Amino acid sequence: MSAIRPATVPSATVPSAAASDTAALVARCCRWLEGEAPPALPALAQRVGLSPWQLHRLFKQATGLTPKAYAKAYRTQAVQAALQPGQSSSVTDALYGSGYAASSSFYKDAPRMLGMAPGAFRAGGARQTIRFAVGECSLGSLLVAATERGVCCVQLGNDAEALVRVLQDRFPQAELVGGDAAFEATMARVAALVERPAQGLDLPLDVQGTAFQQRVWQALRAIPAGDTVSYTELARRIGQPTASRAVAGACAANPVAVAIPCHRVVRNDGSISGYRWGVERKRALLLREAAQAGHDVRVALPGLF
Repeated sequence: MSAIRPATVPSATVPSAAASDTAALVARCCRWLEGEAPPALPALAQRVGLSPWQLHRLFKQATGLTPKAYAKAYRTQAVQAALQPGQSSSVTDALYGSGYAASSSFYKDAPRMLGMAPGAFRAGGARQTIRFAVGECSLGSLLVAATERGVCCVQLGNDAEALVRVLQDRFPQAELVGGDAAFEATMARVAALVERPAQGLDLPLDVQGTAFQQRVWQALRAIPAGDTVSYTELARRIGQPTASRAVAGACAANPVAVAIPCHRVVRNDGSISGYRWGVERKRALLLREAAQAGHDVRVALPGLF
């Protein structure tokens, strides 16, 4: 499995080390963190002769993640990959294929990483219950779905039935259940987010992706409503300035519209590129957010005119 490749950071981060030595140091830490029992920060820092706070800062500058978050993201990616059809003959096979040496550790970690039991994940969500509802908002039809862990899918479109088919394709073996009265409150909060994005969404998300996708999605959630960044700038923010094309791919793979605001990423010239829910919706969201933030939209978003 490919790991996150740390970007080169300025040598001034650790005065005694050259930039190439710094990248090599972070790479060694990554390999240790990819083991079955990743070392805690103090032990990791001791191995490379730095203080914990020094290593924490250096590692985050190079990879976009803390050492703990990197270990978690890498293990999640390994487990998900091993459970894909054709990659393992059984859950037990996937267990050892993803680097675990003991089944007890695997089954303890799996619900957190997968949002469901390993067997259910391998079977495309079998035996998992996903509640959903479809409604209308100013951008058309809106579908919201959630597992017991959090919102897992938000879709926008013109055809409510087509949105349900998207959900079925994403979780082919899950039990899809129409939302009850309690779920309607979740639906209402997501619909309100579409209308007033600056208020944020105070709901947990349950979105699964590769380590790289998770880093991009985390960076997207840090972009304030009313602001935009380019794919190049977003790549720089996660510590991989040459990965703008991969960043665009992670944005396209986002399963949760608006809550993970991939619409806030534009081309270098400020113009709109593709959006899986339609470029006109992206334009409408950006204009709405800029206006609600009190920006002069023609100054803030010249590429939209």
